[in-house]
Amino acid sequence: MDDEQLAERFEANRPRLAGLAYRMLGSPTEAHDAVQEAWLRLSRTNADRIENLNGWLTTIVAHICIDMLRSRTSRREDPLDERLPEPLISQDGSDPEEQALLADAVGVAMLVVLDTLTPAERLAFVLHDLFQMPFDEIARILDRSSTATRQLASRARRRVRAAPVPDPDMSRQRAVVDAFLTASKNGDLEALVATLAPDIVLRAEAEGEFLHLRGARTIAQRAIAFSFRAEFARPALINGTAGLVVATEDEPIAVMAFTVVNDKIAELDIYADPSRLATLDPPLFDVP
Repeated sequence: MDDEQLAERFEANRPRLAGLAYRMLGSPTEAHDAVQEAWLRLSRTNADRIENLNGWLTTIVAHICIDMLRSRTSRREDPLDERLPEPLISQDGSDPEEQALLADAVGVAMLVVLDTLTPAERLAFVLHDLFQMPFDEIARILDRSSTATRQLASRARRRVRAAPVPDPDMSRQRAVVDAFLTASKNGDLEALVATLAPDIVLRAEAEGEFLHLRGARTIAQRAIAFSFRAEFARPALINGTAGLVVATEDEPIAVMAFTVVNDKIAELDIYADPSRLATLDPPLFDVP
């Protein structure tokens, strides 16, 4: 196999590998880095000796991701006590790799739960439950028995079941988010409460702090303070669900990811820390 053929086969695998890496790492940027590292390793390998290239690449990306997760855990460099997963923001979904990341999208709410798992639990769950890899193969990656690997996936699955599942109808999601935005613009507390689930959870990064609030009225009262900036909000797709990007002509203000369940906002994740916003995709903040 010559270099051009090898590159073509790798590019055919890239979207799938990016999807795997994003679900493992919760960061499009780190997912891209993991896939690029896999390419570097492949380019240094005699590919003619690889019987199953797709399987080999999946295993390599899995190894890279678990090493990155373990390194992240050991560093603990983040200034925030907690940190939201890096959102996947889209307005058209035209890029093939982006389409793969959005396909069967893992919402921010699930990524938050995945971040609570150990690297081994996350790998076992993602590879088996999301990518249908047999436990025997996952066990070889983790250097554990198949039984132990099943137990890891089972523990992870119990945790993941706690994450709310967004309504599948995007138009219904958008209608609820639009109602939230309209109530915010009008400063209408009761209309805001009506869009929220009674036990709604809000997580927000803002000015180097991490807020974690619960309860419809508490969060609605906070949202009233958002009313003077609501005019700068516009629709966006955040991890495959209805969301908002808020920006003036001069600066980004926030990215808001909504988890809508049974026509109510069950979870709201807000990225409003300037240093974090600076790492997101700048064109998203261009005002049309």
